[in-house]
Amino acid sequence: MTPRVAVNPIPYWAKAGKSREVFEEAFRDFADIGYTAVKADIPEGMTAAEYLEWIGGYGLAPALSLFNSPFDETMDADEELEAAKRFADDQASLGLDRTMVSSMAVPARMARPAVGAGFDEGRLARAIERCGQVCDALQAGGVRPLHHSHVGGVFETETEIVRLLDDLGPDVIGVGPDTGHLRWAGIDPAAFIGRYADRVGGIHIKDCFPDYLDGRLDPGDERGYQELAATKRLWAEPGLGVVNFDAVVAALPADFDGDLMVEVDEPSVESRYESHRMAFEWAQRALPKLTSD
Repeated sequence: MTPRVAVNPIPYWAKAGKSREVFEEAFRDFADIGYTAVKADIPEGMTAAEYLEWIGGYGLAPALSLFNSPFDETMDADEELEAAKRFADDQASLGLDRTMVSSMAVPARMARPAVGAGFDEGRLARAIERCGQVCDALQAGGVRPLHHSHVGGVFETETEIVRLLDDLGPDVIGVGPDTGHLRWAGIDPAAFIGRYADRVGGIHIKDCFPDYLDGRLDPGDERGYQELAATKRLWAEPGLGVVNFDAVVAALPADFDGDLMVEVDEPSVESRYESHRMAFEWAQRALPKLTSD
C-alpha cells in the first residue's frame, strides 16, 4: 500500500459526542477540504457495511482506527476480550489489516499529565499482560495491533512504553506512535520511531506548542489534561509547534505503508474547518515523498 493522509474528527465529537449529525458535519468539512480517508469509527448501532457506504457518500475511505482500554484493575478481562474480537471483526470487514491500541485514562495521570504520576510496578506488569491478551484477540480477528502512545494512560512514559514493547515483542504488538503525545511526555518522536522503525505500521501526525513542555509548567499549577488542552496552547496544527516532522519522516522505514493520521485534538484557531484545512495544506507540502506512488 502507498501511505495516505487520513484525519481523525476528534474536535467535532470530543464534547458533542459521536452522533450521526456530528460525524456528518465533520465528513462534509473533510470532503470539502480534500481529505479522502477518515479514522474508522463506527457509531453504535451501525454495521460496518452501513458505515462503509455512509462515509463513501462523502468520498471518504476508512483509515486506521484505535482500540482503547484502561488495561488496569477497572477492566473486566472477559468483556474486554469479547470487545476486542468484535472490534477486529468490524475493522477487518472494512478492509483494514491493522489497528492502534491505546490505554487511557489513569485518574492521577489525567490530573497531573505527562510525568508518570502514581507509578505502580504491579499495575504496569498486569497492564502489559492484559494488553498482550487483547493483542492476541485482535490478531486472531485479522488485524495487527500497534501500540499508540497516549499521555494519561498506564503506558505514558518512555520507560513504560519501552517495557510494553520489549516485553511483548514484535510478534505480539507493533508500533503506531503519536508524535504529539510522545513529545509531551518528554520523548523525542524521531528517535523513538527510529528505534522501533521495523514495527511502525501507522502514525498519528500531531504537533504541540512548547508552553507546557520540558518543565515549563509551574509545579504548583494544578490544571489537568483537559484544562491544559482547553487553553489552545497545548496541541498545534502540524508545522506550528515543536515536533520536528522532517526528522520523523526520515526515521520511518523505507517500506512504510501505514496511514498518516492528522490529529488536532483541540484546534489552536477558533474554526475546526480552518484547523483541518491548515493541517491538510501542510501535509501536501510536508509529506509528498511518502504519499506519492
